[in-house]
Amino acid sequence: MKIKLTKTILLATALLATNLYANHPIEDLKNKFNLSKSKSTAEAPAVSATVSRSFDKVLKLQGITFHVQATNEGSLNKLTITPSGLESLNDVIKQEIDGSVTGAEVADLNNDGSPEIYVYVNSAGSGSYGTLIAYSVNNKKSLSGIYLPALEDDKKNSVGYMGHDEFTIIENSFARRFPVYKKEDNNANPTGGMRQLEYKLVPGEATWQLKLHKSTTF
Repeated sequence: MKIKLTKTILLATALLATNLYANHPIEDLKNKFNLSKSKSTAEAPAVSATVSRSFDKVLKLQGITFHVQATNEGSLNKLTITPSGLESLNDVIKQEIDGSVTGAEVADLNNDGSPEIYVYVNSAGSGSYGTLIAYSVNNKKSLSGIYLPALEDDKKNSVGYMGHDEFTIIENSFARRFPVYKKEDNNANPTGGMRQLEYKLVPGEATWQLKLHKSTTF
């Protein structure tokens, strides 16, 4: 008796399922019971792929702080240097730059107890020519510019120069490094080694200047 009853129930269930799928296609059933998209395949919210290239760095030395910011959005950008801790003037420096800021360092190269800020800029394009923007703190009171002589004016050390500058501080010297190109070299394949120029910070007639004291090619 129990076996017959079980068979009857199974048969009725099968007939019901057949009728259900016959009258309601698979897609209709999925929609009805909200099964059209599983959790694993549900659409995720769109996420922006935009990555900021702006430069933003805070540097501190000897009680003076420099906040260096640059837009770095194209060939021409805006540089902002915000000093704090100066006794007299903490005026914000704003200027347009040809290229993007690739680095910034703070140092006291002349050992006078007041720091300098060095901001490194590289131009857009395949040459990536380097520019230095730097300021020295005067007795912790105000800022004055630091002058780096144009490399083109150095007839000896500019031979083979085609950009791709790197800047850094090495102990008490400011260093400029770049690949050396031979006449037959293309822009992507310099074969003349690397040249490193090291400068000392010295007082000039109206401002501080970086004076070359060592040149090395390796």
